[in-house]
Amino acid sequence: MPSSISSSDPSCADGSADDTAAAAATDGAATERFERPGFVRQTASDRPGVAQPVPERDIPARPWRQISLVALLLFALLLTGWELYWRAYGAQPSYRNSNGEWAQQRRHIDSGEGGKTVLIGSSRVLFDVQLPVWEKLAGERPIQLALEGTSSVPVLEDLAADPNFTGRLLVGVAPELFFSGFAYRGDAIAYYHKQSLTQRSGNWLSMHLLEPVFAFDDPDFALATVVKRQAWPPRPGLQQRTDVRKLSVSDADRNTHIWSKVETDPQYRALARSIWAQHFDGPPPPNMDTPAKLHAVIDAQIQRAVVAVAKLRARGVQVLFVRPPSAGRYLAFENQVFPRAQTWDVLLKRTGAPGIHFQDYPELQGYNLPEWSHLAAADAQRFTAVLYGIVERKYWRRAP
Repeated sequence: MPSSISSSDPSCADGSADDTAAAAATDGAATERFERPGFVRQTASDRPGVAQPVPERDIPARPWRQISLVALLLFALLLTGWELYWRAYGAQPSYRNSNGEWAQQRRHIDSGEGGKTVLIGSSRVLFDVQLPVWEKLAGERPIQLALEGTSSVPVLEDLAADPNFTGRLLVGVAPELFFSGFAYRGDAIAYYHKQSLTQRSGNWLSMHLLEPVFAFDDPDFALATVVKRQAWPPRPGLQQRTDVRKLSVSDADRNTHIWSKVETDPQYRALARSIWAQHFDGPPPPNMDTPAKLHAVIDAQIQRAVVAVAKLRARGVQVLFVRPPSAGRYLAFENQVFPRAQTWDVLLKRTGAPGIHFQDYPELQGYNLPEWSHLAAADAQRFTAVLYGIVERKYWRRAP
């Protein structure tokens, strides 16, 4: 197609010459700017049709052995300092109570131990029922499958669907969690069913090489968590909530008791109570902000339990509900929002399963609950012995 501007136009010729001169000047400036002694770099535009060469750079001679030793020493010093800091704070080596360690205990049921006693529930069953005490009295160590901050209903349903479980089941009921269906650790169940060999081996290495050795190897002491908890300026319009802090110490088989700092440090204990108080003083969740919505949620959770208990009892599993102690403002909150007559009593009636409520037994009362929700370590041992005595005497008599 012919151009509308002739190449013989003097103005065009002059302009082209000027442009060419400007381009040459620019290229010259670029050459001066990027070329320097000892440095030659070619780009793809410099080598049309030729692949870009792999850059090569000589590594200068350095005392790499000494540098490596200094880096290693610095790492060891920082690691030791971080460990000593948390030990001075009151931390001690313990197991992480991770999804992997929950799955490890869950696998016992499917590997020949399905006839054992299994404990499920929330943190009260996890902290308050001591496995060594139970084992001493019963002659057999239970399988601990309670999950903190989580309703026992999802685990109840999981066991109901597992034909390998034929033993006895103690189901802890923390009203705020059980009847709301809240499941902070609910993903542990799916993790168990999908856990890969790599995840299992990683968990094994962690349990044998890290967790029993380092006190700082705890999610509560992770650097990112510590930074997040600093007193940053509040953001306008954003509700500030304090996450639950470390409350417990666990063994390899998930035998767990309350952390001694909660018992002995008044400031830390007050912090734990203030965190619980956020639930008491804050607005209810959107799905429970009216009496009608709250009743519907409670009814739905009880119905889930009814279906699961029926499946378990149909294959001979003995199911026993237990309401562990709570105190202070926590108990007052539970009585107000989840009153016994509308929750616990209905649960037992509709499932047909027996239950032990701490308020019905004087021997299950009068314990020390430092932050209103979990027993002190020594009291947990005494509570376990008393609870087992009631269970054996009234519900699960051993065969002669």
